[in-house]
Amino acid sequence: MTGSGDVMDVSVDQSLCQGAAQCVRSAPQIFDQDDDGLVVLLRQPGSPAERAAAHVAAVLCPAGVITSGGPA
Repeated sequence: MTGSGDVMDVSVDQSLCQGAAQCVRSAPQIFDQDDDGLVVLLRQPGSPAERAAAHVAAVLCPAGVITSGGPA
């Protein structure tokens, strides 16, 4: 179980998604794409490795649609 200081709250703005799939390549356990190729947030990252992968996905997203609060 993670402490409150380890929580990372990820959100996506699907309306701005360009379908580049960098998020899915970086963190397939956290992100997917719908039938139109737009980002889908599957779940919040839990482990430190998942949080790091979600952070990388946010950095790599060309449209900047992934935001996160909390530690990476």
